[in-house]
Amino acid sequence: MKKLFFLMSICGTLCFGATAHSQAWGAGYTFFAFFQKYNIPTSVYYNLSAKDRELISEVYAGVTYYTLLDDNGGLLQALIPIGDGMQIHIFKRNGEYVLDFTPMIYFEQEQTISLSIQKSPYQDLLEMTNDNGLVSEFLNAYKNSVNFRNMLKNDRLAVIYERKYRLGKPLKNARVKAAVVEINKKLHYIFSFNGRYYNKEGKEIQGFLLQTPVAGARISSRFSLGRRHPILGTIRPHYGVDYAAPKGTPIVAAADGVVIYASKRGGYGNLIEIVHGNNLKTLYAHMNSFAAGIRVGKKVKRGQLIGRVGSTGLSTGPHLHFGLYRNNVPINPLSSVKSVSKELQGKDKQAFNALVSHFTPILQNALENKTNTISANENLNTPNEPEQMIENPNNQTNLDSQIPTQDKP
Repeated sequence: MKKLFFLMSICGTLCFGATAHSQAWGAGYTFFAFFQKYNIPTSVYYNLSAKDRELISEVYAGVTYYTLLDDNGGLLQALIPIGDGMQIHIFKRNGEYVLDFTPMIYFEQEQTISLSIQKSPYQDLLEMTNDNGLVSEFLNAYKNSVNFRNMLKNDRLAVIYERKYRLGKPLKNARVKAAVVEINKKLHYIFSFNGRYYNKEGKEIQGFLLQTPVAGARISSRFSLGRRHPILGTIRPHYGVDYAAPKGTPIVAAADGVVIYASKRGGYGNLIEIVHGNNLKTLYAHMNSFAAGIRVGKKVKRGQLIGRVGSTGLSTGPHLHFGLYRNNVPINPLSSVKSVSKELQGKDKQAFNALVSHFTPILQNALENKTNTISANENLNTPNEPEQMIENPNNQTNLDSQIPTQDKP
């Protein structure tokens, strides 16, 4: 277990001697086990709204979380990430434990990779970045538009991507913004726009296609990374799309894959998770029942019946909560539910052309650079709060000098 000192954002009175610990959330580890370990009353959980208890179910095995402990091992605060931009924050207020949700603070940087192919795009990019998620994102962006097997030794490629850092460490959920590959002396460009990939002319590149899991159902709630309520000031994401449908309505697999979970899970009730290629996973929650034969390890086909709509777990009525994840990071399922290629028009085409004009010279310069490099283009945010400064990977602050604090009565 790694020890470090850091400054929490909800602070009041100085608390000397407290240290923070980071560790991975274990497979099968539950919030009730976490509460029991640190003597947190279960009422902290049961006092949450149904939607907030559903959010807690987003914690996945392997995610790094942080606990701030006193000299006796008592919990002062905890930060447990859910999704890409939010975290569960457990702390004490007036001597009582409180559970809330707060945005994660990142240092973001746009970077460019430039390299010459020696083995294959996959192997060379992986050796250079040690980031399988970034490599998969790059390959998926070009899916069905180029054949990488036609690349020759010393053909070049360049990738512009956005990298996030937290507590000085890069997160493995980089987002490809633009790229170019050279195949037989011909350049193939792709650009990310509104969550989809297009070629230089603004024609969409077919990638991962999902089938709507509930045919003809009404969308009752859309995907959201979280917005601050203008009056209450609370921030709540919704990591999926809700399809309202009568109890018993068939639910089908959105794509070919393998079932990795088929059981109850907290606020999600009866839940199925299916993994697909390119580090993608779909989630189906609040199901009434599972189809015969659906179990962990079962291979399923796109459109195959996997269960029926219900209202299990924390649900206000029959519906399917449908989630899509890449590298365990939630993304908007509706950006992948499509059947035909789309060509940009009107204002979208104008905005896209401006994006192409911005990124193309950067990609061209990277191709002309005959060395294999990773360079920083620009910082995408400017940290200015103590916690942000600590998480800036370029910051030289001595973390040991930071004094952990806690909200005390």
